Amino acid sequence: MNTELFDKYLDSLESQGIPSIDVRINKDHEEVYRYLKGYADPVHDVKVGDDTRYLVFSMTKIQTMTALMQLVEAGKISLDDDVAKYLPAYKNLTMKTEDGGVAPCGPMLIKHLVSMQSGLDYNLERPGIVRVLKEFGQKATTRQIVDSFVETPLEFAPGTHFLYSLSHDVIAAVIEVVSGMSFGEYLKANIWEPLGMKNTYFAKPVNNDALMARQYICNEQGNIVPMGPECCYQLSECYESGGAGLMSTSYDYSLLADALACFGVGKSGKRILSEQSINTIRTNLLGPVSREDIKNTMGRLGYGYGVGMQILLEPELLGSPAKPGVFGWDGAAGAATIMYPEEHLSLVFMIHVRNYGYSYGTIHPKMRDLLFE
Repeated sequence: MNTELFDKYLDSLESQGIPSIDVRINKDHEEVYRYLKGYADPVHDVKVGDDTRYLVFSMTKIQTMTALMQLVEAGKISLDDDVAKYLPAYKNLTMKTEDGGVAPCGPMLIKHLVSMQSGLDYNLERPGIVRVLKEFGQKATTRQIVDSFVETPLEFAPGTHFLYSLSHDVIAAVIEVVSGMSFGEYLKANIWEPLGMKNTYFAKPVNNDALMARQYICNEQGNIVPMGPECCYQLSECYESGGAGLMSTSYDYSLLADALACFGVGKSGKRILSEQSINTIRTNLLGPVSREDIKNTMGRLGYGYGVGMQILLEPELLGSPAKPGVFGWDGAAGAATIMYPEEHLSLVFMIHVRNYGYSYGTIHPKMRDLLFE
C-alpha cells in the first residue's frame, strides 16, 4: 500500500465538491493510514474531527450479519431455516406472476434474506408499512413493521433472483425473536461493548445530534447540496433498521472492520466471530441468474454476494490488483468498508453525500485497488 497515492487521490476529491472525507486503514489491529479533511458543517465553520458521526445507512448490514452469524455459531439458528419458524407472518407467502396475477410461493429461508434473494423490495411506502405507521405512529416496533412486509406479494419466488431490499431488516426482527432482546440491545452487548464501540447507536427518523456531519445530496443537476438530518430508513422512533439504521464514527466502524479482517478477533482481544463464520460470510450464495442481477442492477461486475456482503470473485474482470476474497459493503451516503482477512487489512471510508453514484462506481473501486498497489 502506497500512502502517498492515497493522499494524492483523496486530495483530488475536493474538486468534486465533497464537503468532508474521513478514512482509516488498519492492519493487524494497528492504524496504518489516516486521512481527515473538510468540514462537518461548512455553514458554521465546523471542521470534521475524530468524533464526527455519520449516518452509515447500509453499512449497518455488516453489523446485522455479524450478529446473525453469532447466533448461527451458538446453534440458535441456521441459514437453512424457514423464516416463518421465527416470524409466523411469513407463512403462506405469495408472489407476483408474469401475467400480473398473484400465486402462492415459498418458503423464504434465512439464506434468502442474507443474500438478497428473498423476493422483497426496498419500497418504504408499501401498504403494510403505511398501515402500521397509521395505526401505531412513532411507537411502531421493529417486529410490527417487519411483519407487515409480506402483506403484499413478493417480486419473485425466494431464491430465484437477487434484488436489493428490506431483507436485512427482517433479519433484525429474527434476531430479536431468537435472542429475546431488542436488536439494539443485542448489538450493544455482543458487538459494541466487546469491541469498545462507544459512539454507535440507532439513528432517529430526524436527527439532532450536534456531532453528526451535515448531510448532503447530489441533486438532478449533479451538484452536491445540503439536505436535512433525516434517516428515511428509520421508519419510526422505536424502529431499529437492520438494513440502514445506524449512526457511527469512522473509529468505531474501524474497530468492527478490523475485527472481521482479523478473522473475528478485535483490537480489544475479544473474539466476536469464528474464522469459519468469517469464511461463511464471504462465500458466494448467488447462482448465475442472481449474479447477472447484481451486475445489472448494482454494477457489481466480478462480485458475488454472501452473508450480507459483496465478495470480489474475479478481479481480473475489472483489471484490479485486488485479491479474490476481498469483501465488505457500503452505505447510501457514500460510506464504504473494505476488508481482506488474508492480510488482516481493513479500510473504512466516510463521506455524507446521498444519491452520489460516483462513490460506488469510482471512489470505492479506486480505494480497493490502492490497497493492493
